[in-house]
Amino acid sequence: MVTRRDFLRTMTMASAGLAVGSGELLNAQNIASKKGRNEKVKIAYIGIGNRGEQIIEDFARTGMVEVVALCDVDMGAKHTQKIMAKYPKAKQFRDFRQMFDKAGNDFDAVAIATPDHSHFPISMLALASGKHVYVEKPLARTFYEAELLMQAARKRPNLATQVGNQGHSEANYFQFKAWMDAGIIKDVTAVTAHMNNARRWHKWDTNIYKLPGGQQLPKDLDWNTWLGAVPYHEYNEKYHLGEWRCWYDFGMGALGDWGAHILDTVHEFLDLGLPYEVSLNYENGHNDYFFPYSSTILFRFPQRKGMPPLDITWYDGLDNLPPIPAGYGVSGLDPNIPSTNQGDTAASKLNPGKIIYSKDLIFKGGSHGSTLSIIPEEKAKEMASKLPVVPKSPSNHFENFLLACNGAEKTRSPFEINGVLSQVFSLGVMAQRLNTQLFFDSRTKQITNNEFANAMLAGLPPRKGWDEFYKL
Repeated sequence: MVTRRDFLRTMTMASAGLAVGSGELLNAQNIASKKGRNEKVKIAYIGIGNRGEQIIEDFARTGMVEVVALCDVDMGAKHTQKIMAKYPKAKQFRDFRQMFDKAGNDFDAVAIATPDHSHFPISMLALASGKHVYVEKPLARTFYEAELLMQAARKRPNLATQVGNQGHSEANYFQFKAWMDAGIIKDVTAVTAHMNNARRWHKWDTNIYKLPGGQQLPKDLDWNTWLGAVPYHEYNEKYHLGEWRCWYDFGMGALGDWGAHILDTVHEFLDLGLPYEVSLNYENGHNDYFFPYSSTILFRFPQRKGMPPLDITWYDGLDNLPPIPAGYGVSGLDPNIPSTNQGDTAASKLNPGKIIYSKDLIFKGGSHGSTLSIIPEEKAKEMASKLPVVPKSPSNHFENFLLACNGAEKTRSPFEINGVLSQVFSLGVMAQRLNTQLFFDSRTKQITNNEFANAMLAGLPPRKGWDEFYKL
């Protein structure tokens, strides 16, 4: 286990190393230019099945990409065949390291849709190689990995980075900002965030005392590369094709999966930063290996820039609905939520979303790009004439990234912004895993009341051969 001293020393060394590194390579390969929509971005896709297929299709609809390379540890499997057939001229790889080594000169940007635990090494190598990076959320699985990626992005301001919380380029983003600027959203003291839909791991036995046993590897699967920096696990189908989301070693649970679609604008525009306290208030199904059936997590944020202290309470699980204020009305389901390989998101008693409590008003909202509404309805009617005009988005999330690659826009969810939210979620996951309360010092970025939890900020040491990604 990495100690507190190791973590601090590594943080200092990494900060110093990132200040130099591969600067010459970056300057040679990436000179910012003003090209706009007409100049296609040469792109490589890493993770091309399931969610990867969806974002590849989203990028294709922009008409702004030239697909140069495809990479997936499961090339040849049924779920990757469609994309391979669509881009027969693209170079194919099973190992992203080989792709950068053999085809790195052929592309300018990468889009990453792999399991959470592999976001860090791929993104870090891409930045060190001078590539623009689009990566699905969460940015990273551990606090330390998110810290390193934010540092790496800051040292490379000519590279565009974008985390895939797509609603951050839709109506919710522009409405929240406009309502704050107009003083409609102000003096927020509490937020309830909820994700109470069914999830795929709810049938696992919470009395589990060891990880699943090994099974025969599928013929085309490069399991060693799939594992990445995580300590070795024998292959089991319960880890693969989205099942990884439920395991602490690979995923971030419902919080990491949905939090960025629900709390992104709250976190950015209310300038929340990092919490001073994270407490597990309720948990059903606690065990050492996978996320609980349901949980309630309290995040406490201090006063900042004239705004009052704010508490976020996160509820997940079918049996763990949050309290609903009077006049709430119907819980809407955002039609833009993408389907998954477990089927479309079905309506539940309370669909994913948030309730925002301010001094004078209460707002309700959904996930992704869903807009806020004032409740109860009578209050909404009273406020209607005072609401500002909300500007339309000039570009969706994929267009925004590509335009940023060409120097025409700035990304709306860059690593420097989304990375802090990713760190908030990593602290929440630690509270879930340890079933405890954590006190956090945002100045030193240390947990002050739990030495074991403090060591977990860095995560387990990477496997042999994967430590290089923590030194780039």
